[in-house]
Amino acid sequence: MATLKLGLPKGSLQDATIQLFARAGFNIYASPRSYFPSIDDPDIECMLIRAQEMARYVADGVLDAGLTGLDWVMEHEAASAMERPRPRAPRIVALADLVYAKQSFGKVRWVLAVPEDSRYRSPTDLQGATIATELVRATEAYFARLGVAAKVEFSWGATEVKPPVLADAIVEVTETGSSLRANRLRIIDTVLESNTQLIANPDALADAWKATKLENIALLLKAAIEAQGRVGIMLNVRRAQLEGVLALLPALQRPTIAPLSDADWVAVNTIIEERTVRDLIPRLKAASAQGIVEYPLNKIVL
Repeated sequence: MATLKLGLPKGSLQDATIQLFARAGFNIYASPRSYFPSIDDPDIECMLIRAQEMARYVADGVLDAGLTGLDWVMEHEAASAMERPRPRAPRIVALADLVYAKQSFGKVRWVLAVPEDSRYRSPTDLQGATIATELVRATEAYFARLGVAAKVEFSWGATEVKPPVLADAIVEVTETGSSLRANRLRIIDTVLESNTQLIANPDALADAWKATKLENIALLLKAAIEAQGRVGIMLNVRRAQLEGVLALLPALQRPTIAPLSDADWVAVNTIIEERTVRDLIPRLKAASAQGIVEYPLNKIVL
């Protein structure tokens, strides 16, 4: 029986990825002692791989597909370009942008940061300076675009503590910037923005069964992300008060309005941002809405 070899990011994105798959309808159990999580889909074989290495294993065909950040795809492509200066057919195909991170459902940034009291004010000031980062090739490409000859060194970790003794500046990933501020670092530029991507090997996509399987997985994952932070609202209202109620409802597209057995009443169903519910429900009640029901959403397919 054919199986799809799927890489899941081990480390900071692991829990958020497993939670996303759960909302998409796939239950994954990852044992702390195994790199091969179980999944309740017999057509899929999962393997935990560091996000930094995912693009390489997908490109080499060890995995059919995987989830990793755009940053690590760019790092892999920059390294490949240096190793093979001649253009070649791409070995990675991006199937879906999945905007979620370990702390939030948003993009992360790789930023160029210096000590608060540093004399460096802009990237061009770093001519001849030493930059510490885990994202070496993409950072080198960034400075090359600026025409700045900086020395970029690989950082094995604890990058925030290296300036000013071990490096003049760093390029580090951040969601909120709180860790950088705690280490008295000042951001002077954004090197790149990144979000998680579902990537696939083109040979896997040439297989009709695997291509369809991956399309379905991408659809469900994107639907789960669309539903994040949204809820459904159902209510009943007299036709005479309908316009007043509709004026309060920010809909995903347009509210669904259905007649009830009593011709004077209609049912209204719509999707709203969860953060607006606590203010909206009292206003709907004041506008004569009745039988108001809020319900959770797992997926929204657009």
